[in-house]
Amino acid sequence: MITSRVADLLEAPDARLVIERAQAILNDEAQRRKEFREWLRDDVKAEFINGVVVMHSPVKRQHLNASENLLMLLKVYVNKQDLGEVNTEKALVALSRNDYEPDICYWNKEIAASFHDDQMEHPAPDLIVEILSRTTTGRDRATSVGGIKFEDYAAHGVREYWMIDPVRQSLEQYKLDEDLMAFEENAVLFVDDTLESLTIPGFRIPVRAIFDKTVNMHTLQELIRK
Repeated sequence: MITSRVADLLEAPDARLVIERAQAILNDEAQRRKEFREWLRDDVKAEFINGVVVMHSPVKRQHLNASENLLMLLKVYVNKQDLGEVNTEKALVALSRNDYEPDICYWNKEIAASFHDDQMEHPAPDLIVEILSRTTTGRDRATSVGGIKFEDYAAHGVREYWMIDPVRQSLEQYKLDEDLMAFEENAVLFVDDTLESLTIPGFRIPVRAIFDKTVNMHTLQELIRK
């Protein structure tokens, strides 16, 4: 996909002028990104997307519950199986142009082994989970008017992407097409379905465990026994 865009640009007679103008814009953007990182604090949830600082408002209880329920299941399982690292939204994912704070990230054991205590910027995870809300849906999913994160995560090699809708109590699972460096839909799951990760070996849970505290605790006990 990226190669085809480059090829299209090089066909344009004003390609050099376009590239020079784009480079000037990106140089200015890089300076603002540096200032953003210096400004960013532990108590602020913000992202740097295509040159713009995006501030996030507090979320509703249904968003918090889904995020916390899933985080607990993932973290307990990954830690117990020694499969890598799971972090929540304050882990800054630094891609080539943008800085994101996804709701949940998973890195495999090999990548996580390189992390250190003072690290703030992280590479692209193997798995990213975003909990959808009214203000973030356009950036998170693939649409004609949004989809920045959807495209950016895939372009940087995120192998699996889950989008969770706490209102519909559903989960969209995408996997990376490595030839196109783009996501393709793997499954759309609801509360009576079972979720099986493509990147976390053996992680298999009922979707209902993300939304129901009783089912969540039962599933947690099952994961601990594995």
